[in-house]
Formats: sequence, C-alpha cells, structure tokens
Amino acid sequence: MDELSLGVPRQILESLPDEDDDAATDMQTAVAAWEDRLNRLLEEAASDQEAASGIVDAIDRLEDRHEQYDDFVAELRAWGQSPIYAIGWRNLYADLIAQIYDHESVGETVDRERNARLVEDGIRFQSDDD
Repeated sequence: MDELSLGVPRQILESLPDEDDDAATDMQTAVAAWEDRLNRLLEEAASDQEAASGIVDAIDRLEDRHEQYDDFVAELRAWGQSPIYAIGWRNLYADLIAQIYDHESVGETVDRERNARLVEDGIRFQSDDD
C-alpha cells in the first residue's frame, strides 16, 4: 500500500475562534501523529492484509473519538456552553476517516477487512438446534 498523507482541512481551522491558535496547533500535531503512526504501520506490515487490519483498528479508534466529541457537542449545548471546539474535533475525526478511505490503495482493502471482521464477529447462520 502507498504511503498516506493526512491534513487538517482549512474549513475546520477557519471554524475555530480567531484568538485561539492553540487548538489549530493541537489539531495539526494530532494529525501529524496519526499520519506517522499509520505510515509506520504500512511500512512494517508483512502483507497488505496485515496493513489493512492495522488501518481498520485506527479507523475504529477515530470513529470512537468522533462519537465521543459528538456526545460532547450535545452536553455542552445542554449546559449553555459553546461547542465550537468539540464540533471542530468531531469534524476533524470524520474527515480523517474520509481521507484514509480516499487513498486509492487503501479504501478497497480496508472495506474487505471490515467485511471479514463482521463475519468473524458473529454474523452466523443459526444452527438446526435453535
């Protein structure tokens, strides 16, 4: 598989308050770390299947974080607080997942791995005993 290139979309950075550059820096640092981690995984993987497995694990973690920040948005709104940072992080994680899938050599292989995991995780035919 080819090396991945990830970035923070400009529209997410522009949605952050102007007076706070720390959030933008934190996002760029986090994305650089994810990119490095995924590219190291691709480099060290013995096969495309092993690489796909690692990428699916990473996507699962990104999806968990997306859901967590989505929950924060509702909580912050309920408390009358601005959810702008939670929205930014939520959108960033969703965009990172899309960026990973957009890489030509990754999307199809990752889809196959996810489908294989669905079968492994328990989608089974019922036995005649049931």
